[in-house]
Amino acid sequence: VAEGIETSEDEAVLKALHCVTGQGYYYAKPMPATEFAGRFMKRA
Repeated sequence: VAEGIETSEDEAVLKALHCVTGQGYYYAKPMPATEFAGRFMKRA
């Protein structure tokens, strides 16, 4: 799992290295646990 992904360029480099799992501001800003749970349940 890559962390600290902040730009599309960061994501492109990681994909080129076959890393398909990551986290960072590029995907979502930090959020309260209740908000995360709500988003997670919508996708389940």
